[in-house]
Amino acid sequence: MAIIRWIDENVERVSLLVLLIVMSVVIILQVFMRYAVSNSLSWSEELARFCFVWLIYIGISYGVKKAKHIRVEAVLSLFKRKGKYIINMISYVLFLFFAVYAVYYGFSIYSAIKETGQLAPSLGISMSIMYLGMPVGMVLTCIRLVQRMYIETKAFKNNEDIKDNDIPML
Repeated sequence: MAIIRWIDENVERVSLLVLLIVMSVVIILQVFMRYAVSNSLSWSEELARFCFVWLIYIGISYGVKKAKHIRVEAVLSLFKRKGKYIINMISYVLFLFFAVYAVYYGFSIYSAIKETGQLAPSLGISMSIMYLGMPVGMVLTCIRLVQRMYIETKAFKNNEDIKDNDIPML
């Protein structure tokens, strides 16, 4: 159970950290090679692009987990506690529908690319790996949206106030 809790609390954070480190090191190495050594690496920009795509989609999930997505606070401030709860739930449900559609669409794109056998020119790995970032990130987003709806509903029913960035996960 401790392993599951650690994964729940850290999967996005660790993934984002690793992707950001790899992307940064590769880009710095490419700049160094290009300007100091006058020779560039053929694979560096492609690897950085792969990392960036995955970073974006996993970052969406992390943003949902921490409630750090951009939203219009002015509209929420017009409502009392129940109104805020209802608006938040509507936005979560709409976001969940979008995320489920993105998972379906992302897996269909992934399957189509995988069937073609297309390889990344410089890295020589399947391009489907890059396209897998969208459905994986959106599956995580779906999980985080359901968690957020459950926890906010529980807090609302118990008449508790919760801070957006301090919501404990399941």
